[in-house]
Amino acid sequence: MNLRLGLISGILVFIAVPTMAEVYRNVDAQGNVTYSDEPSDGAEEVKVKPVTTITLPKPADVREPDKLRKEVEKEGSVYDSVRILAPKNDEAFHSGSGDVAFRVTSAPGLRTGHRYEITLDGQPVGQTTSDTLTVRNVFRGTHNAGVHIIDEKGVQVKTGDSVRFTIHRPSVNN
Repeated sequence: MNLRLGLISGILVFIAVPTMAEVYRNVDAQGNVTYSDEPSDGAEEVKVKPVTTITLPKPADVREPDKLRKEVEKEGSVYDSVRILAPKNDEAFHSGSGDVAFRVTSAPGLRTGHRYEITLDGQPVGQTTSDTLTVRNVFRGTHNAGVHIIDEKGVQVKTGDSVRFTIHRPSVNN
């Protein structure tokens, strides 16, 4: 019995201890950067910062979900629509710097304290109270962009349709 308890405790300690792996950065002759967990000729070790953890509030401190949902629906119902005007859906364009200028609109216009939030491939990339937002250094390729209206508490109250666009950028190969 003690052996089993010791074995289980050992396994739990092993699982709980985070593994530290080295990360190596290598740049080839064409300027392409690759990362690996295995060292190679000319690779340099990269110091990786620890992962940020978030502690969620206790359930007792969170408002009732149904009440919060009704508040959000009420705030969102004041908007008939929100959408991205530029870039247009399925548009392809060149941008040497990778900058993408988003133009958005809503009907009616934004209420005081509300902001537009632009997402790129599902990740928030900026917020604005005006109808334009420039996102810098977007990688070449095809992306999906979305727009939301965010209230003063940071809660999404209205979501528009996403658009898909392709950005062309020069590379060392062309």
